[in-house]
Amino acid sequence: MVLWYVEEVAMAEPLTLKTLRAALMEAFEKLPDSRSGQNTQYTMSDAALAAFSVFFMQSPSFLAYQRDMERHKGRNNAQSLFGVARIPSDPQIRNLLDTVAPEHLSEPFWTILERAMQDQAPETAFDVEGEWLVSLDGTQYFTSTAIHCPQCTQIKSDNATRYAHSALIPVLVKPGRKEVLALEPEFIVPQDGAEKQDCERRAAHRWVQRSACRFAGRRVTILGDDLYCNQPFCELLQSRHLDFILTCKPQSHPTLYEEVALLDKLGVVSDCEDRVWTGRGYERWAYRFAEHVPLREPPEALYVNWCDLTITDETTQEIVYHNAFATNQALSCENVRGVVAKGRARWKVENEGYNVLKNHGYYLEHNFGHGQQHLSCVIIMLILLAFLCHSALKLGDRSYQRVRAELGTRQTFFNDLRALTRYFFFKSWEHLLAFMIAGLEIAPSEGLVSRGEV
Repeated sequence: MVLWYVEEVAMAEPLTLKTLRAALMEAFEKLPDSRSGQNTQYTMSDAALAAFSVFFMQSPSFLAYQRDMERHKGRNNAQSLFGVARIPSDPQIRNLLDTVAPEHLSEPFWTILERAMQDQAPETAFDVEGEWLVSLDGTQYFTSTAIHCPQCTQIKSDNATRYAHSALIPVLVKPGRKEVLALEPEFIVPQDGAEKQDCERRAAHRWVQRSACRFAGRRVTILGDDLYCNQPFCELLQSRHLDFILTCKPQSHPTLYEEVALLDKLGVVSDCEDRVWTGRGYERWAYRFAEHVPLREPPEALYVNWCDLTITDETTQEIVYHNAFATNQALSCENVRGVVAKGRARWKVENEGYNVLKNHGYYLEHNFGHGQQHLSCVIIMLILLAFLCHSALKLGDRSYQRVRAELGTRQTFFNDLRALTRYFFFKSWEHLLAFMIAGLEIAPSEGLVSRGEV
């Protein structure tokens, strides 16, 4: 198990796909194999690596192209880039992975995160003054009225049953950064012995109970919407030494807002204001905050600190933004701006997380295979691992950074990857990136891998 401690980390080899693949292989080679007969032509690690390669390359046809290359050239990029010894067929991959419980793929999330953080430069660091921000949110990624498995949530309405898969997907975020780092998810699935259906709130409790130990020695703040702003969850976070900044709506917290209104009448709600130039005009950013207010009715209420931000267009007097947060962090005129900025970063799980996963090449909601046991969940784990690897490479692989910067858009980069690996064989990931750098005539830098032969 990877634990986080504040200590000096020894120099490691440069972060590349080879480095990340080693973390994946460590887990994939331990996957349980339910086959009992002699038909073991393909290993479980080959099945997992082959599936991962499709999501990493954002190419549903990647394995088909590599089978063609193997027939014509006697070698293929699935083997050289991803370590797939023998490429299984798509049905074979689905059958092999269907029996694997998703928790067997948990460890690479933490190993890759640890590795990505080892050589963070100040400009790419993900901490905010030594603090990590983890945004929680759930999403549905599959729904059907016909296809289902024992892991599906059943939603009954109008004499019909709809089957769905959902998951809580935490991400590490930072205000001002476009990238997010996906963490191990928690699936919303039927729980053994539970009378009620599983839900996002229960999944969040399980994730915190299982994952809090991973952050030992780190200051971590949990971000979330109003769904999470309740006393049992906040008490759980504090018991696990985790801070929180959670959206806090008046409809859900009448007692808290009655207290704030009373304090406001007494003149003890603090406030401060900024005049902000947007490039088109000025806005007024008005902050208010109060400390030690009850999250619910006493006598056993948890007391929290509260703040809100109202942004008003100076010309039209229109309110363009308003939100409020509950937190266990102390508030003052000196730090309330930073606390609100961290709270607002919660939206990155949707904008830079789900939006990218669903609409920009990962096809999170596409049914790549449902299976009879765990396949749907395993595929989501592999998609998220591919997403995490891309983010880690963008933070730590200098050659990857330079190619991505030169090509501009994500779509152009992956279009080029798909085309190059369909027609040419590359000995390694470094070889592929070096070929792209040479072809794009990007100026060389210290430590750049040579172009090599294609």
